[in-house]
Amino acid sequence: MNHADLLAQISLFEGLSDEDRSALALRMQERTYKAGQPVFSMGEKGSSMYIVLSGAVQIFLPPKEEDGERVALKDARTGEYFGELALFDDKPRSASVDATVDTTLLELTRDEFAEHLSRSKTAALAILSEMAERLRETNAMLSQRAATNAVKTIEENLTWGQRLADRVADLNGSWAFILFLLGLSGVWAIVNLPSVAPHLGLAAVGDDGKVASFDPYPFILYNLVLAILVALQGPLIVMSQNRQSLKDRAQAETDFRVNLKNEVGIETLVRELGAFQVETLKRLDILERAARAERVRHEVPAKTPGGPLDTA
Repeated sequence: MNHADLLAQISLFEGLSDEDRSALALRMQERTYKAGQPVFSMGEKGSSMYIVLSGAVQIFLPPKEEDGERVALKDARTGEYFGELALFDDKPRSASVDATVDTTLLELTRDEFAEHLSRSKTAALAILSEMAERLRETNAMLSQRAATNAVKTIEENLTWGQRLADRVADLNGSWAFILFLLGLSGVWAIVNLPSVAPHLGLAAVGDDGKVASFDPYPFILYNLVLAILVALQGPLIVMSQNRQSLKDRAQAETDFRVNLKNEVGIETLVRELGAFQVETLKRLDILERAARAERVRHEVPAKTPGGPLDTA
């Protein structure tokens, strides 16, 4: 796969024409890294994005303590990319990247990217369109309520068969079902006793002329009923368990959106509080200077006209 085809797989460059992608591909440089060699570290100033041409890298958060463990975020392999935000800002890297095996990366620097955009208006418009689309998606996500009852939404859309499976699963996992089976087994055994069945009208005359219950010991009919019941319970319970897994995944996704929105909100509050603190300190400094000047004016007496040469 050539470099232009790799760029076509990146959502940021999907809107570019084939000529623009080919021109950008010519500006990219191949960088080779040995296994375990760092590509960049967290906190470094970023100025390039990378595409994995061959090999693999690990994106991780370094440990805060010397004896701590790194937090692996992602393993990027052939065709995947990372560090694309460095093309647009001059902020430090938010994570570290190490090569896990001998790796070849394609590097696109911010200067090369900016120079190409300055030469191609269509490429600049395509990139701006993609960034605007990402901004709309982010705004839509943040404007929606993240805390939704995913379980209730799934349950409202269940079919009658799915509701039946859930009820069967709930019943099978209860003492009521156990006591029901025990009671049914006891009643079945009692009504099939030779001394009881004729009085209940459940006796039958065999070929030998003897009177016997309709399901004598060892209760073959009852065993057949239980076998059918067990055969039906298995698929229904599995269906209910699969649906419970779906509910758990939906709940986990909802929790992730809630946490993400809360994190964005906290970052916004911290940023606004920082700006408020700077503005407050600036105004306090102005007030202190004004108070100091006023105090100096009151403490230093005003000069009177005349001097040592004046005579009375």
